[in-house]
Amino acid sequence: MLGPAEVRELAAALGVRPTKQRGQNFVIDPNTVRRIVRAAGVRPDDVVVEIGPGLGSLTLALLETARQVTAVEIDDVLAGALPATVAARLPERAGRFTLVHDDALRVTALPGPAPTALVANLPYNVAVPVLLHMLATFPGIERTLVMVQSEVADRLAAAPGSKVYGMPSVKAAWYCEVKRAGAIGRNVFWPAPNVDSGLVSLVRRPHPPRTTASRDEVFAVVDAAFAQRRKTLRAALAGWAGSGAAAEQALLAAGVSPRARGESLTVEEFAAVAEHGPRAGAGPRPAEEAPGPAGRTAPPVTAHPARQDEEEPPA
Repeated sequence: MLGPAEVRELAAALGVRPTKQRGQNFVIDPNTVRRIVRAAGVRPDDVVVEIGPGLGSLTLALLETARQVTAVEIDDVLAGALPATVAARLPERAGRFTLVHDDALRVTALPGPAPTALVANLPYNVAVPVLLHMLATFPGIERTLVMVQSEVADRLAAAPGSKVYGMPSVKAAWYCEVKRAGAIGRNVFWPAPNVDSGLVSLVRRPHPPRTTASRDEVFAVVDAAFAQRRKTLRAALAGWAGSGAAAEQALLAAGVSPRARGESLTVEEFAAVAEHGPRAGAGPRPAEEAPGPAGRTAPPVTAHPARQDEEEPPA
């Protein structure tokens, strides 16, 4: 495992200075990474994908248990150094490690067996888009445990009616049962962020909500509802439906009050509204969108990536 001294020494040898732009805050506490692996329920037969492995603290802990670990790293220096770190510190497991040097938001395929679990200390500035992209692109991921900013953990796990329930809550619920899995203090990171962190557990639902609308159609309703969250759904969905009257008609057909607001609807209710939207009536649609090239499911389309109820990255 990498402790505070080892992390700083390795960073110094590589000339690495953590950057706010990429949300880099390296975990320096071995107990914390072991706790994350335990909370994730990583099993000996799991193929784990890790996003943003950094210097490798969590990577090493995952390799102690998992059958295979594939790490996706965008940073040139970190990506180049991580295989050597694994080989030096855990040589007996080095053959079970694969490094993918790429942007996680652009990854549509991974080498080796399909991942069964996602475990990551996600870069805080892109946490929600990366999480949703991975869940959409790799349907074999059954269990996920991510460390994100505490406020975002609350949003992801929020239930309808909560003040922090929003786009991340609904979209995560499309794929998974979501819950908070613990809190992480600031002192386990280098550099220490100006925000607290939280663990979020996501367990894949056997099937997405039953609906004749596509995922993208449902998510378009979600985006519209929360783009103006203080407005009633009749007003917030007017642009999506074409008019306030059309929005009201769709809402009533779905059994939803036009005077309700987005934060009161479940993901199933958003799906019902989407079924009665302006593009409905074109015939039944599968719950997931059509396959992309080579039969792969197309990645999700985020209509407003800058308005994901996202957090500010740590300083």
